[in-house]
Amino acid sequence: MNKAQDTFREEIHYWVMKRLQEKPDMTQRELAEELGVSLGKVNYCLKALVEKGSLKVKNFRNSNNKRAYAYLLTPKGIEEKARMTVDFLRWKTVEYEQLCIEIETLKLEADRGNSTGDSHE
Repeated sequence: MNKAQDTFREEIHYWVMKRLQEKPDMTQRELAEELGVSLGKVNYCLKALVEKGSLKVKNFRNSNNKRAYAYLLTPKGIEEKARMTVDFLRWKTVEYEQLCIEIETLKLEADRGNSTGDSHE
């Protein structure tokens, strides 16, 4: 797996843990829709988090008597999410700084284009 794939995987794991910490009874389908990823990717991610010991699954029955699950972060999962929050903040800060540079570069190019474009009229 390359660095971009690792970062993407970490980001998905972060968002899954964040959402499940806020709402443990979310369905896999709800998670997939919210995160904009496939149901299969969410299922794979949940299995990986359970295998790592970051998440545990609790079965329960809802009022319609259908099988339902609650996804609970373990103490290890809470620690991992805290670490990932710091990493995520670092990634987003770098992205933001790169975007600011790109915006300034584009503004300069646009200003140069406007100033040279006016002289031809």
